[in-house]
Amino acid sequence: MENLLIVDDNEDVLTQLKWGLAGDDYRLHLATRVDQALEIFRKVSPGVVTLDLGLPPHVDSSEEGFRGLSEMLKINPSAKVIVVTGNDERENALQAIKLGAFDFFRKPIDLDELRVIIRRAFHLHAIERENTVQQGAVEEEVRDHCGIVGACPAIRGVLNLIGKVAASDVPILVSGESGTGKELVARAIHSRSLRKKGPMVCINCGAIPENLIESELFGHEKGAFTGAVSTVQGKVEYASGGTLFLDEIGELPVNLQVKLLRFLQEMVIQRVGGRKDIAVNVRIVAATNIDIAAAIAAGTFREDLYYRIGVVNIHLPPLREREGDVRLLSEYFLNRIAADLGKNVTGFAPDAMASLETYAWPGNIRELENRLRRAVLLTDSTLVTSEALGFGGDGGAGGQDGFSLGDKTLKEARAMVEKKMIAAALAKHEGNIVKASEALGISRPTMYDLLKKHGIEN
Repeated sequence: MENLLIVDDNEDVLTQLKWGLAGDDYRLHLATRVDQALEIFRKVSPGVVTLDLGLPPHVDSSEEGFRGLSEMLKINPSAKVIVVTGNDERENALQAIKLGAFDFFRKPIDLDELRVIIRRAFHLHAIERENTVQQGAVEEEVRDHCGIVGACPAIRGVLNLIGKVAASDVPILVSGESGTGKELVARAIHSRSLRKKGPMVCINCGAIPENLIESELFGHEKGAFTGAVSTVQGKVEYASGGTLFLDEIGELPVNLQVKLLRFLQEMVIQRVGGRKDIAVNVRIVAATNIDIAAAIAAGTFREDLYYRIGVVNIHLPPLREREGDVRLLSEYFLNRIAADLGKNVTGFAPDAMASLETYAWPGNIRELENRLRRAVLLTDSTLVTSEALGFGGDGGAGGQDGFSLGDKTLKEARAMVEKKMIAAALAKHEGNIVKASEALGISRPTMYDLLKKHGIEN
């Protein structure tokens, strides 16, 4: 039997509700003042509360009612508080909703209307309670897999492969579009390996200027070049005994690929300006978002290096191809982000989830997380809406400018939305690939891949 707390300073109203709701299978708790209500609230933790905003000693200002609402939601943010107002107190009701109230109704009390609101509140409370249990299981699984969230067959296959190869020292190449979670895979491999007590050192080969990357990888001796005032170890040496993660290895200049290949063959390095061979014991995990086979054919990536780093290949599918995982990831991120920001945001409005599941996600999981963080930060409600996510009234899935999804499948709809968004971004930024990529939250290489995929000429 569910606990229902009714707070009202009017004894006649309490009597009316006590007898009117007696047959609805609730365990009723009555209070006439906020402090009394808070004491009961802490003891029985009711799922639903009806709270009169006009409580003594500040009957006219609703100050005491707002205090009660705030304190209850601090104690238990999942409680559904239904506020009661007078007929002329619309602004108070709206303010209460912004503060986290579930709903409101006005006096005089209509028992049938109130009964419907209470039942809806209990129904949502039960759903959220079940989701919390499921989320706990997801959180436990996420911890086991170093942050990798997913239930689709492709991700299950990735997790299975990680379990098989982690304990060995074979080099691994992780491929996939930007934002699909390649670094998470590398960290999962490291955490399950025999090297987990050693360091994991990450270096983004595409983010370091070409004239600095050799020193960054292999270190340099004092006096090796202007500004080299002391001997510095490189990332490869720092990773000794652990794992070296080479992100975006496809961006590595060809001349550096030769030196990396020598290191992988002999497990020795020479610092820039040095003559001494230094033995290094390290495991290599590399990642790329480019088509390595095409890069080899174009002469921008060495075939022999590919065979060295890609003893085992792990491919991460884009989010748009992971059936069912958008919902799972969205719920996971929402709970984590709301806790980080201290916001009482507990779920998604139906239009929001529909938008999330039909959007093409060109920026993949990274874009999803960033969009949810912005939505949670800006929303004043307990539910994230499609508008808060930045999709607008049509959910970002079409319906404007003559664009219609018609009878398309979900996969076809996502492709149409993706193509439309890319074309719109290019038009807005006058064909500037860099600016259009930034606006869409994707990398430049991913933009080129999508242009080729959809046959879009810039």
